[in-house]
Amino acid sequence: MERNFAIAAAAALVAIVGGVGGYTYLATGPSDAFAQCRASNVAGGAGSIGGPFSLLDASGEVVTDTDVITEPTLVYFGYTFCPDVCPLDTVRNAEAVDILAERGISATPVFISVDPARDTPEAVGDFAYNVHEKMIGLTGTEEQVAAASKAYRTYYKVQPSDDEYYLVDHSTFTYFVTPEHGFLEFFRRDTSAEAMANTVQCFVENA
Repeated sequence: MERNFAIAAAAALVAIVGGVGGYTYLATGPSDAFAQCRASNVAGGAGSIGGPFSLLDASGEVVTDTDVITEPTLVYFGYTFCPDVCPLDTVRNAEAVDILAERGISATPVFISVDPARDTPEAVGDFAYNVHEKMIGLTGTEEQVAAASKAYRTYYKVQPSDDEYYLVDHSTFTYFVTPEHGFLEFFRRDTSAEAMANTVQCFVENA
């Protein structure tokens, strides 16, 4: 399973960094106001990631991207039964939000489930709140989750199992978006909370 996950994660990284159409857009340049803030290459340009979505919040109400992304936002796709990766990544994101708050910058962490069969609105709400009081937990129907995942070009796949304790392979990037500019940057798992905060601060101060 670990080998399959590694292959899937690598494929997702190639899709984001390498590009599907055989070209790579370097997200920096003389006309880019955020050139000094960017650290990654995005195939097709920053505008090719993110976009509208419609999901369910912790109370079961339908919310859209405009309802959720109202300030600098860190978006992560995972699932509440995730044994190790998701807890570590979401806590790291929460730490970045706290560091930003200490610097006078308000940001919101968002957790979107890729396991709608088990992750009810109540489950994602409890998971998110236990990580950080500002974290927004979202789930939805299989179609809603698939559409949100496609918009952010993420990967996920449910592993076959004979019981309810199945695992879900998924990409582990965190996406930085703002209501004014949409997607701006993504962070890998090895990025520290402080480094994330520094990058977000750079974008905010140059907006």
